[in-house]
Amino acid sequence: MRLKLLTVALALAAAPFASHAEDLLDAYRQARANDPVLSQADSTRLATGEGVTQARALLLPQVSAQLSLTQTDPNGPVHETLYDNNNNPIGVTGDVGHSRTRQLGATVSQSVVDFSKYADLKAARSSADSQNATYEAALQQLSTRVATAYFQVLTNDDALTFQKANEQALARQLEQAQQRFDVGLSAITDVQDAKAQHDTAVAQVITAENTLADSREALTQITGKPADNLKKLREQLPMDAPSPNDAQAWVSEAVKTNPTIIAAQYNVDSAEHSISSARAGHLPTIDATLGYSKSTAWNQNVGAGTGTTAAANGRGSTSVGLTLNVPIFSGGATQSRVRQSIYQRDSAQDSLESTRRQVVRDTLNYYRSVVAGISKVEATKAAVESAESARDATQAGFEVGTRTIVDVLIAQQNLTSALSDYSQARHQFVLDKLLLKQTAGTVDVKDLEAVNSLLQ
Repeated sequence: MRLKLLTVALALAAAPFASHAEDLLDAYRQARANDPVLSQADSTRLATGEGVTQARALLLPQVSAQLSLTQTDPNGPVHETLYDNNNNPIGVTGDVGHSRTRQLGATVSQSVVDFSKYADLKAARSSADSQNATYEAALQQLSTRVATAYFQVLTNDDALTFQKANEQALARQLEQAQQRFDVGLSAITDVQDAKAQHDTAVAQVITAENTLADSREALTQITGKPADNLKKLREQLPMDAPSPNDAQAWVSEAVKTNPTIIAAQYNVDSAEHSISSARAGHLPTIDATLGYSKSTAWNQNVGAGTGTTAAANGRGSTSVGLTLNVPIFSGGATQSRVRQSIYQRDSAQDSLESTRRQVVRDTLNYYRSVVAGISKVEATKAAVESAESARDATQAGFEVGTRTIVDVLIAQQNLTSALSDYSQARHQFVLDKLLLKQTAGTVDVKDLEAVNSLLQ
């Protein structure tokens, strides 16, 4: 039997849209360009990657240059008395001025032995790898977030359509009950029951409109674009079981390829390297240095406006050396850093195990949901057909007097509920297949394209 009310309702819902409808891939492309969550993950990935460059830089030569200019003034004015050959004073000179010294220098230093810096570099690389995996997880989650929001709009749009159809059907029942009461074929209670159900239906339409508007905003929050005209899921769907049809095979795949687990494992590796770095604080370090310096000194403003008298320039000097630094005692700070790093490693391991267990649980849950979804879609479809037949039979019985108006109203409500359940089951089945692949870490654009092909 054709699902008459469902077909008519969906046709009415699609009728006002004469423009091109947006599909799932359109929404995904918009999300790739505009989603702030993905953009934040990318920025964090790039920022973490710079830590590798910074850690490596500490193992490369460090070059610095120095330039200093020092001026020395006497304490108060200083004068000099001049004498002739007979030691008789003949005059007094002006101020002897001040002296200046200029120093130029350059230093090149190179870490020769420092195990903590090598461990820090390894830790930085592991952190960068972890963040790369986290970004990959965010990219895969974007696919399912867009799909979830997209199908939620479709589900709520169908719910609104069914509620409107239900309200219109109850309005006709109210009108029919009023006509029967006016001619004396029914009691006033039939009119009151019909009116109560119709008023409830009007309120449900308002609630469904608000729910749909909010779900559209949820999709817009991801894509950055209004979500008004969306393609809908076609009536006939391929009801295929998961491939492979083995729950443990999916779990094994998820444990190996889920990017969230991979990111957590890299965090553990980074924490292990941080322990090595902290322990290296007990070890000696050796640095090599090469320096060059040159200084020049002169007197400035000697006498009353006599100008500058410079001393001879100093000769440049070069120095080469090795520095051995042996840590002896640092107040217990080094050992405290070791303990702190161990605790952080333990925390990272616990986080890894928690993530692994959650992924296993989610994988099994989505696998069972897909398997059960096949039967659920068929069951809800049969429920719609049965509810539609029951509604028609109850209406016919009411017209001949064997059923009451309450029976008719209940039958109409049952049909609306069955239609909503069928719509939700169809959308959730398609979505669960995507979520299963995302949990296993294998979802990509091709999976979205396959789902997109089911839209019309």
